[in-house]
Amino acid sequence: MFERPSKEMPESTDALPGRDMAVPVVAAHFINGNPIDGPYPDGFQTAVFGMGCFWGAERRFWQVPGVYTTSAGYAGGYTRNPSYEEVCTGRTGHTEAVMVVYDPAQVSYDDLLKVFWETHDPTTGYRQGNDVGTQYRSAIYTTTDEQLDQSKRSADVYQASLTPLGFGQITTEVKSLDEYYFAEEVHQQYLGKNPHGYDCHANTGIEYPGSD
Repeated sequence: MFERPSKEMPESTDALPGRDMAVPVVAAHFINGNPIDGPYPDGFQTAVFGMGCFWGAERRFWQVPGVYTTSAGYAGGYTRNPSYEEVCTGRTGHTEAVMVVYDPAQVSYDDLLKVFWETHDPTTGYRQGNDVGTQYRSAIYTTTDEQLDQSKRSADVYQASLTPLGFGQITTEVKSLDEYYFAEEVHQQYLGKNPHGYDCHANTGIEYPGSD
């Protein structure tokens, strides 16, 4: 039914159509019990990152002090309410993503960017480790103008650290968030439910110095 993963992004006119009905969202975070789909406390902010397989990526963020809740989902594509199987074909345009809801009084957006840059390799295009396909691309989807400006600045800062050490150009997609679709329940906090499950993340080994 589904093809092998694509290494090329589809055009919007070629994307799978999807469906009107969204995936049911489990109410509570498996690790901390906080709501995944809100409501969130006043003043909390949302950030969305794509950095390869969302199982390991989500765990990196729920471990950060000041993070209220996280979820696994799909972002950056065209297909409405896609399924995991559809995303894996590369014909939805989405990448596997993690939504992070955080308290800016406890953790800054730049702190989250540090987790993002240091726990994957943003120079490998449509690949992270052994995972190949457009759904594994590096991406930052911002929810405020300030996040967008800071994300672009952080990419320049991190590139300046990578280039002298022989790394190529950062390929991270940085743009404002359009739609974020929650992934199926089996993917939510997957490594909390399966502590020894698959967690493959390449990284550069280079520290992100911060852009604040």
